[in-house]
Amino acid sequence: MSPGAQSSSRQPVHVAVSGAAGQIGYALVFRIASGQMLGEDQPLVLHLLEIEPAMKTLEGVVMELDDCAFPLLRDVIATSDLKTAFDGVSWALLVGSVPRKAGMERKDLLGVNGGIFKPQGQAIAAHAASDIRVLVVGNPCNTNCLIARSNAPEVPAERWFSMMRLDQNRAQTQLARKAGVHVTSVTNVAVWGNHSSTQFPDFAHALIDGKPAPEVIGDQEWLEGEFVKTIQQRGAAVIQARGASSAASAASAIIDTVVSIRTPTPEGDWFSASVPSVGLYDVPEGIQFGYPLRSDGNNWEVVEGLEHSEYAKAAIKKTADELLEERSAILDLLK
Repeated sequence: MSPGAQSSSRQPVHVAVSGAAGQIGYALVFRIASGQMLGEDQPLVLHLLEIEPAMKTLEGVVMELDDCAFPLLRDVIATSDLKTAFDGVSWALLVGSVPRKAGMERKDLLGVNGGIFKPQGQAIAAHAASDIRVLVVGNPCNTNCLIARSNAPEVPAERWFSMMRLDQNRAQTQLARKAGVHVTSVTNVAVWGNHSSTQFPDFAHALIDGKPAPEVIGDQEWLEGEFVKTIQQRGAAVIQARGASSAASAASAIIDTVVSIRTPTPEGDWFSASVPSVGLYDVPEGIQFGYPLRSDGNNWEVVEGLEHSEYAKAAIKKTADELLEERSAILDLLK
């Protein structure tokens, strides 16, 4: 039986994607429509949000979606209106943001993006479905998520995520290559903190074929040096190589994140995403912080009880301090 036939009796799930005509959005929406994100038996409706100047480009994206004849795709709604974009949606993937330009301070970038994510948070609270879950991807994604979440107090805090999965995927690949194994041999990779150059990819708790990664690799200098630096600066390296920021890999990580949230985590493993801190691991409360998480398919929890070296504690504090600085720069945007 085909996926379309299997799904005929199920109600479609409404999914919003902001910045849908951008590079990440273009790499993402076809994969969602194919069933990779919500499952091959789940019909869906896509709500594609763009700014008015990009609506002509978005029209072309919709034409291509039509031309794919996806069995699961029940409708596509292309709009620049926030109410229409988030009306009845169960997943909101906030991809669109203003990129940092030459000479722009981080505080300025946060302020500009506040003008995007504050009204989006308010619109989600007012119009989304009661089971709404939000994944913020547009950078700086942790603090953009904090802005949106703070302006949607009606939506439970545990429904808000920002993306660290691209960093996790990058870390898994680097560890696998160093160990000479396939990426599927690497598990338990956590990336702590901010999706920025201060993030901390945690090699000490990673496993390679069930054994501690440091034991398998046997090169602490590489782990604390080149490995961490590579993950922290990978986004910049991609820009330098291809002349544009990560798009397909970011879209893939979005799919991975949603699948990890909505399906049970494999026994003994975890995945990385940023969630509202409640003070675990001495991280200040309220900031949107990258943690190792487990999900039962409905609810998630932060993995507790991991012991950190002084090196790791200092790295986690550094990235938490950066998020505190970002929060202090946008206090006027928090409801």
